Amino acid sequence: MEILTSMAIIVVTTIFIILSFALYLTIRIFTGKSRNDKRYTPVHATIFDLFFNSDKLHDYETEIARTKPTFRFLSPGQSEILTADPRNVEHILKTRFDNYSKGPVGRENLADLLGHGIFAVDGKKWKQQRKLVSFEFSTRVLRNFSCSVFRRSASKLVSFVAEFALSGNAFDAQDMLMRCTLDSIFKVGFGVELRCLDGFSKEGEEFMKAFDEGNVATSSRFTDPLWKLKCFLNIGSESRLQKSVATIDKFVYSLITTKRKELAKEQNTAVREDILSKFLLESEKDPENMNDKYLRDIILNFMVAGKDTTAASLSCINEEALDQMQYLHAALSETVRLYPPVPKDMRCAENDDILPDGHRVSKGDNIYYIAYAMGRMTYIWGQDAEEFKPERWLKDGVFQTESPFKFISFHAGPRICPGKDFAYRQMKIVAMALLHFFRFKMADEKSNVCYKRMLTLHVEGELHLCAIPRTST
Repeated sequence: MEILTSMAIIVVTTIFIILSFALYLTIRIFTGKSRNDKRYTPVHATIFDLFFNSDKLHDYETEIARTKPTFRFLSPGQSEILTADPRNVEHILKTRFDNYSKGPVGRENLADLLGHGIFAVDGKKWKQQRKLVSFEFSTRVLRNFSCSVFRRSASKLVSFVAEFALSGNAFDAQDMLMRCTLDSIFKVGFGVELRCLDGFSKEGEEFMKAFDEGNVATSSRFTDPLWKLKCFLNIGSESRLQKSVATIDKFVYSLITTKRKELAKEQNTAVREDILSKFLLESEKDPENMNDKYLRDIILNFMVAGKDTTAASLSCINEEALDQMQYLHAALSETVRLYPPVPKDMRCAENDDILPDGHRVSKGDNIYYIAYAMGRMTYIWGQDAEEFKPERWLKDGVFQTESPFKFISFHAGPRICPGKDFAYRQMKIVAMALLHFFRFKMADEKSNVCYKRMLTLHVEGELHLCAIPRTST
């Protein structure tokens, strides 16, 4: 009886909070001084609209952006501004970089999963991680090491796909590519043989599942106004997040401990090629601040950058040959234009500001640049914006770069992805390897492929493909 009474109190309290919240926002819409003030971005609705459209959020925002390149949703305290205007994006990410931070909302929403990693921090911690990661990505040692890793991983991938091709059975392409990528990232980044593609690592399987579940739950915080209540009651998505983080932490802390022991045994006699080893060596200079929790956060952020934004690769050719693959580079750019790995990202205004389109931003406002929508805007890419057209990137057969504030898939400004060229190299090689041996088609050509709501863009469910071996002539 007491349990039922407690549950009833929770339900009634939740309903009361929702209704009060809705009433407050409704009043704010119709009484707010800036509602009809043309100096401010036009109000579309409240953040409840984001919650109710969360399953199709990116398409919902895209439709709004067709007629309102910059718009906002009202929420308690501050506005949620969204923009698809490249001028505004450049202003936020470059011109006034100093005025736009991750902000308290971004940091709080990401804290449980990403902690103080590079995607969730500003200032000194961001500069420290950025400096070390940028240096590592620029070294010949890492490029050479990654090539050998990618060669082994993608050779294994081709072998697995060949088995399905010969049997005529369909396979989940997204799952297989993710496993291959995860194996490669762990070897290059952390010096660990995870063997997810083989299916031999129970710990790796559990980590991969927990990581994706944590990604989904963290993403929902940006549209769920009740996530803090769920966290307090330990229910729903917040309960799943805490369980996922516990699994992730167990795996990652074990990895750090093992790696420390390996480095201690090596006693500076071996070449430390993986990125984690470099961070562990760096932590010896400042053990108080670069503790295991900080290293854990760095690892998780590296995972977000690597696992979900590229595929593993095969490198039996040199970089010069890769650079000559102009059409392949264009096709991959067209893919990430329409399906950006990070479909939207957020900044917070540290002070009042005026955007290039003339709209005002108040201190504390959160402003999102929506890459998914930007890739589909005719006022940015022309009337054929929603067509898959690699030729738009080519002139006389040579790839032409676009402004990073127009093609925002790899971010822009001081925080542009340091692994952009690294990612292109991986994507080129895995595409080359698979397409050299196979043709692909949907297992069910009538199926409708949808995305899953996460921090990074994933296919909802499974992506079943059939591989057809290419015959030599």
